[in-house]
Amino acid sequence: MEKSKTDISDLSEKYYYIIHLKYVNSGDRRRNFSAKLKKKKENMTMSVKGLSGLEKEYIRKHHKHEIKDNQCTSFLIKHVKAPVHLVWSLVRRFDQPQKYKPFVSRCVVQGNLEIGTLREVDVKSGLPATTSTERLELLDDDEHILSVKIIGGDHRLRNYTSTLSVHPEVIEGRPGTIVIESFVVDVPEGNTKDETCYFVEALIKCNLKSLADVSERLAVQDRTEPIDRV
Repeated sequence: MEKSKTDISDLSEKYYYIIHLKYVNSGDRRRNFSAKLKKKKENMTMSVKGLSGLEKEYIRKHHKHEIKDNQCTSFLIKHVKAPVHLVWSLVRRFDQPQKYKPFVSRCVVQGNLEIGTLREVDVKSGLPATTSTERLELLDDDEHILSVKIIGGDHRLRNYTSTLSVHPEVIEGRPGTIVIESFVVDVPEGNTKDETCYFVEALIKCNLKSLADVSERLAVQDRTEPIDRV
């Protein structure tokens, strides 16, 4: 629980820079933030070059977004020491994102899980938002792909769409999972693409770390059935 509070504080700081940077013309705060963005871009270039052939193929096949001039996009990869069926059993629960997302306090879904289904998400205090309205765009149990679009809420993520896919791999001789999440989102007025990606990536990193933690705990407990059947 304490870790979640730390992550929320970290994200709130990043959001502060995003919404206030256009008003800060000089000083250590802007220089420090600019340095962080430069380092992030360098690390992203290195990570793209270091992708395996399979990872590049997964991204090419499942994570291509149509990008408009006022939008930014990026992707993140997480290697999880748990089999695909366990990881996917968490990811596919569009109706219960709080199973692994640390910033979701409540989720209400009307109807069955099908394309076009909406969910109303309540966000924990500490982040610059309280609610988010999201639509299920794709749920593919064969290819293990989930796509969600944000269509409303009290936040700045306009026209935000994410795609998350999970793929089998072997880690230290045991079944593991490659998790890839990509997104596209509008860049808020007064901000840059780098600033916007910086915040969104920080949020996704927290979610993916939590997904790995929960999945790996289940794997250690030798729960071989998907979590929604336990």
